Amino acid sequence: MAKIKGTVVVNEERCKGCDLCVVSCPCDVLELQPREVNSRGYHYVYMKNPDACIGCANCGYVCPDGCLTVYKKKFE
Repeated sequence: MAKIKGTVVVNEERCKGCDLCVVSCPCDVLELQPREVNSRGYHYVYMKNPDACIGCANCGYVCPDGCLTVYKKKFE
C-alpha cells in the first residue's frame, strides 16, 4: 500500500491568523508565525512540522479565506 505525504501551501498575504487551521490539524503540522507578520499586520500560518503532514486537507476546509492549498503525493 502506498504512503501519502501532504504539503500545505499558504497564501501568507491573505492569511489573517485566525488559528482555525492550526486547531483542525490532527497531526500538529501548522503553527502561527510567532515573530513575522504579513503586510496587513497579521501573524500568518506556516508548516512547523512538514514531515508529519498526511494531506487530510482539514486545514483547507476550515479556512474562511481560502488561504491554504493542500497537495498529496503517493510514495511506494
